[in-house]
Amino acid sequence: MNIEELNTALAQIFASDDLLKNEPMSKHTTFRCGGPAQFFVRASNAADITAAISAAEKADAPWWIVGCGSDLLVSDAGLPGVVIEIGERMAHISIDGSIVHAQAGATNEAVAQAALEAELTGYEFASGIPGSVGGAAIMNAGAYDGEFKDVAVSVSCLFPDGTVREIPAEEADWSYRHSMMSDKGLVVLEATLQLAAGDKDEIRAKMDDLSQRRSSKQPLEMASAGSTFKRPEGYFAGKLIQDSGMQGHSVGDAQVSTKHAGFVVNTGNASAADVLQVIRDVQAAVADQFGVTLETEVRMWGFDPTNNQRGVLLIQCASCRSIVIAYAR
Repeated sequence: MNIEELNTALAQIFASDDLLKNEPMSKHTTFRCGGPAQFFVRASNAADITAAISAAEKADAPWWIVGCGSDLLVSDAGLPGVVIEIGERMAHISIDGSIVHAQAGATNEAVAQAALEAELTGYEFASGIPGSVGGAAIMNAGAYDGEFKDVAVSVSCLFPDGTVREIPAEEADWSYRHSMMSDKGLVVLEATLQLAAGDKDEIRAKMDDLSQRRSSKQPLEMASAGSTFKRPEGYFAGKLIQDSGMQGHSVGDAQVSTKHAGFVVNTGNASAADVLQVIRDVQAAVADQFGVTLETEVRMWGFDPTNNQRGVLLIQCASCRSIVIAYAR
């Protein structure tokens, strides 16, 4: 990796305020832990993203796409290469009738609020999901009987060849925490949603109800990546963890939440290593007692895949030229 070449190239693309060096990823993940990104850039448009990727590849450096940083655990060693943020600089929302156009950096909460103001129903389920529209599209975010695929018309994506193309919903192959975009390493730039006219008071009441249900059952007051594990077929992850006796289990300041066993939380100053060890311990206990493999919903960057103990599923950059998406659920 040619660091000087990469530094020079990025400085020609981004203003100094949008080009950060050795930036702690703990500032950019909802787990509030993780080591430094060698370079961290804030994209304002598709051209910025394309240029940053091109600069990384020419310098033989890895690159990573991040949104709100939920559903993400970054190793304490940090990340080499370039982390490209699709955030508030790419968060425009527009509404035309019952059609919502939202850039990938728009938060789910912001889209839900915009829909509320326009008296549109259909996105209430996502109002409390941490993260951005880009992550929701990549992971087919869902909660309380609603999923992203239920309202999506299409997504605009950056392809590896540098072209931007529209993917209609029928080609997105959405399923539980999965999409064609994640399979092919595409960068989601914008989503088009079809909502429906509704009563503003009823929409607000539903959002308030879902917010109350979340706050009463989930450890929203603590740093976490949201639900740590995917739901295994035929089971509920939280119930398996409770029944295995692992609720409350901790390593350092990382803990299986005492409020909801499906969440691993940072109670103070947990390291990524602490969080990973708690995940490993939970997976091992559930596998031993019930023969069920818990797959992580949280994506993991910068960890050594050869140091992979029983039951641990790590997702990270496969090569210097692969995309790793970690927007949000």
